[in-house]
Amino acid sequence: MSVTSLSSPGLKRLIFFSEPPAFFPTRAFWAYSLPVSTVHKIVSSGEGVRINVLGDNQLVKLTGAETGGSVAVIEQCNPPGTGIPLHVHTREDEIFHVLEGRMEFAVNGKAVEAGPGTTVFLPRNLPHAFKVVGDGPARVALTVIPAGVETMFFELSQLPPGPPDMARVVEICGRHGISFL
Repeated sequence: MSVTSLSSPGLKRLIFFSEPPAFFPTRAFWAYSLPVSTVHKIVSSGEGVRINVLGDNQLVKLTGAETGGSVAVIEQCNPPGTGIPLHVHTREDEIFHVLEGRMEFAVNGKAVEAGPGTTVFLPRNLPHAFKVVGDGPARVALTVIPAGVETMFFELSQLPPGPPDMARVVEICGRHGISFL
C-alpha cells in the first residue's frame, strides 16, 4: 500500500492511501474521507451562480473549489417535463431533496414519484433518470459527493442555444465519468 501526504493553504494535512487502510471501518467510510475545507461560506436564498444545463435550470450554491473538493450543492428549479434520461455516474453519488413540486425517479427499472420532503440517494454506478412531473415546477436541492460534476455542468451550459449537439454532450459527459444508456 502506498501512502501520500499533502498539505496546502486552506486545507488540513491530508494523507492518501492507495487502498483503504485496515483501520477504516468500511470501504464506504474510505470513499468519503476526502479533503476538508477550513474556509466557511454562507449562501443565502437566491444566491449562487445561475446556469442552464440543456434545459435544467440550476443555481450552483457550492462548488468543489469552495469545499476542498468534498461536495457541491446545486438548487434546481424546473417546469414539468424537464428531465435527464437514463445515465450513470462513475465518480460521484447524488442526493436529491425535493423542496417543492413533484419529481419522478427511475431506478432499477422502477419509477418512483417523490414529493416535497422526499430525499433520494443515488450512489455512483447506479443507472437512473429523473424528470419533473405534475402541474407545477419542482425545486430540488442536489448534493453531489464528491464535488467535480459541477465543472461538467458549467461546460455544458456554454453550449450554443437550441437543440444540443448530442455527440458533443456525450463527449463532455464522458470526460466526467458519466454515460447515457
